[in-house]
Order: sequence, then C-alpha cells, then structure tokens
Amino acid sequence: MKQISAKHLSFSFGSHWALKNISFSVDKGEFVFVTGPSGAGKTTLLRILHGALALQRGAAEIAGFDLKKLTPRLLPRLRRTVSVVFQDFKVLNNKTVFENVALPLEVKGMTGQQIARRVNAVLRGLNLEQKARLKCNVLSGGEQQRVAIARAVVVSPSILLADEPTGNLDEDLANRLLEIFKQFNLHGTTILLATHNKHILDTKPDSRIIALEDGTMAHDDKEGA
Repeated sequence: MKQISAKHLSFSFGSHWALKNISFSVDKGEFVFVTGPSGAGKTTLLRILHGALALQRGAAEIAGFDLKKLTPRLLPRLRRTVSVVFQDFKVLNNKTVFENVALPLEVKGMTGQQIARRVNAVLRGLNLEQKARLKCNVLSGGEQQRVAIARAVVVSPSILLADEPTGNLDEDLANRLLEIFKQFNLHGTTILLATHNKHILDTKPDSRIIALEDGTMAHDDKEGA
C-alpha cells in the first residue's frame, strides 16, 4: 500500500527550479532516506509533502490526501496524520518543553493523564526529562531540536517527515534519536528522513535511499538501481 507518491513533481522559486520532474512512491512501513548536498531540493520536497508549499507542477499524494486538492480546511487533518521535523524547529518559545510536546495531543482531545504519560515517555527517550518545566527560549539549539522531534513523534504518526533531524545533535544523541525513529518504524510508522550525513545512513544500512542532485532524481535504490 502506497502512503506517499509523487509523479513528475516540479517546483520553482521564481526562475530557480528547486525540483525538476521528481517521481517516486513510498509504501506503508518503509524507512526511506532522502540524500543529496545542500540545495539539492530535500527541504522543498518535504515541505510540499507536508502542505507547507503548494503543489505547482505534477501530482503528489500522502496518507490518502491529494495535494493538488488540498484546501486550508483539510490541512489540519493532514497534519494529524503526517508529522514533520524541520530544520528551523518551530518550537513555541513562550511555552515550556512539556507544553510544546503536549500540544498535538491536546488538539486530539486526549485526557490530561494520557497526555502526561505519553509526553513523559517521549521526553525520557530524548533525554529531556530534566528540561520539562523550562521555557523553550532558554534552551540550546540542540535541545530545541529535540523538543521539535518529541512533538512530532508523540502522536505516533502514520508518516513522519524529518529534515536533517540530527543536524544540531552530538553523535550519542543522534544515535539515540535514530533508535527512537527505528522503534516507531517497527511499529508501522512510515519514515522519510532527509540527510546528507553518511554516518546516519550507515546506522540503517538496509534502508532505501533516494538521492537528489540539483533538484533532480539522481538515484533510487528501491528497484536496486
């Protein structure tokens, strides 16, 4: 069952083509790395799949949503199914770590007890327990990144999109984060993780790799290409 598909996807910022005729699909439960140098189009691709950038050319679907038909009314429904971790974190600086991570669970209408249990478990996994009551504006960049990751995974999403999620983390924390992603993947979460870090690729050598270069599809080893 396909959870993500893109057909002849192209996107431009003015005269600059960030993506050029990209086509691929991702099955339910896959763990896929998207690689390529800075400027290859990784972030643009993930932003389109999350509905942060409107579809310009081609077709794309994610979690049953046709992105060509995505309306502002449908966007919150998409984001309840598809979680995302972007490079700029997007944490709420005036709220505590706990409040940031609890927010998507509150939106889902979970009880306070359910929220506390799930949030504390995720904070423990990301070594953030001691920071739970601190406001995010006093955290380091790496800590803010972990808060963003915790907020993305706490809802046990059907699909997780992650853009360089280990960029500000030391090697030990990066490895710990990858283990968390692997556990979610084992429980059925489809993961599309963008990175240019070879060490990250080596942690899961059995995973499929899609390589972008200058906005084009350079390689996709799904069929052993």
